Amino acid sequence: MASNRTAPATGALDPQGLLAAHESIANELAAQGDWRRAYEHLRSALELARSGQLQCAHPHIPEQYRLEVERLRRERAQARHESLTDALTATYNRRYLDRRLAELTAPSVALVDLDLFKHINDRFGHRVGDQVLQRVVGLLQETLPPDAFCARYGGEEFVLVTPGVRPEEAVTLAARARARVAEFPWSHVRPGLSVTVSIGVAPFRRDPGRRHDPQEQLVEADVMLYAAKGAGRNLVAHRQHGQVRFVPTLRARTTRPCP
Repeated sequence: MASNRTAPATGALDPQGLLAAHESIANELAAQGDWRRAYEHLRSALELARSGQLQCAHPHIPEQYRLEVERLRRERAQARHESLTDALTATYNRRYLDRRLAELTAPSVALVDLDLFKHINDRFGHRVGDQVLQRVVGLLQETLPPDAFCARYGGEEFVLVTPGVRPEEAVTLAARARARVAEFPWSHVRPGLSVTVSIGVAPFRRDPGRRHDPQEQLVEADVMLYAAKGAGRNLVAHRQHGQVRFVPTLRARTTRPCP
């Protein structure tokens, strides 16, 4: 029995018409921001142009389409980069953070919060506040291991993700980041300005009986962050043997029961 399905519109086109159809569809999709599908159509057009089915009257078409495919590939890569990057600080955003945490198998996380950031904005203005956020990101990223990264969690909060490091190393990295921010000559940015951060660290700890949950780890880092804030700010807090410990060590308050 003959099929009642209608053949695709491009089925009756000769190679030249098919090429034009791919080009037209690609341009329309690119105008809509659908880079993936536009790229596929231009790639098909390029393969067709290289197949030898076209008339010799169009000797420059292969190069033309190669350039178009490269342009679309760059635009697609740029659009993807922008979708995963925070516009102000040029670090990764929450979308990238959530995606990467779901992929990683042994990440340690540190939640970083600028101390009294509202006071900085109120006293020095939001322009200086933006400069502070940008500079802090640079300081947090210094000397991170090759696979580690920083992401903006929201507002003045950032997350440092360090895959595959030992718990004590995760704490050390966070402590060094805190010290770099505190010791930076902020008065060069604006006289009278000082900036510190508090950090809560949730190292990865292997538990054979449980599946790793990145959201639970972020909650733990948040609990440690609030411990650092409550203990006086400009501190790193982490859990060790059921106790909350601080870096630098607090005199007479080195440990306390878990919240």
